[in-house]
Amino acid sequence: MSVSASASSAPEPLTMTVNGSSRTLEGVTRDTPLLYVLRNDFELNGPKYGCGLGQCGACTVLLDGGPARSCVVPVAAAVGRETVTLEGLGTLDALHPIQRAFIDEQAAQCGYCLNGMIMSTKALLDRNPEPDDAAIRDALRFNLCRCGTHIEIMKAVHRAIEYLKREEGR
Repeated sequence: MSVSASASSAPEPLTMTVNGSSRTLEGVTRDTPLLYVLRNDFELNGPKYGCGLGQCGACTVLLDGGPARSCVVPVAAAVGRETVTLEGLGTLDALHPIQRAFIDEQAAQCGYCLNGMIMSTKALLDRNPEPDDAAIRDALRFNLCRCGTHIEIMKAVHRAIEYLKREEGR
């Protein structure tokens, strides 16, 4: 008796940690873009599909604390690592200080870039809690904003720094 090609090539289940919860995927190939799994399988819509080439930043998530373009990262690269999406930062009732700062500064028009801007800001402020303007621009340089709210985004990052200082009692 021969084994069918489909039975022998069925993908192994993948287990990953997303926003602090362990999740198992079945029937997903290891090279499936992480973005597709986050949006389609886990229904996390913070990361957006923008360019599909890792160049616009709309799909940015944190992998072990560093910003990653989930449209070009295979889901297998997230196995054994902590993936954090925009939904993992805060809730509607308890926004993360960075989310609150972006809202307070009205740093979005269409909002499409916001996921990448916020996630990249989180990675920056985790490694450098008091960056200067040059460091902020450098950290956000690969996130495209078509609406041109760059001044408001810079103000939002500075406001987030202040909110985080207050939260930490500095």
